Amino acid sequence: MKKWKCSQAEEEEGDVVEIVTTIGDRDVVDEGHFTSESAQILIGEIMGCNRDLENIKQNINDVQNKMKNIIDVLGRV
Repeated sequence: MKKWKCSQAEEEEGDVVEIVTTIGDRDVVDEGHFTSESAQILIGEIMGCNRDLENIKQNINDVQNKMKNIIDVLGRV
């Protein structure tokens, strides 16, 4: 289970945003400090999300192509 929590208005310049995330039962960002290990874990999470999005995009493209082929076949009937 992953939990993301940001404090107050992130949009305002100069605001400090607290990010707390949990991967499984492990807290990634301890209250009070942010380590290189924490950053690496979050970067890994971002990379995993990016990979998942790319896979979803490819699946959407595949389905769209399949639908176009079906429509083409139906148009010839």
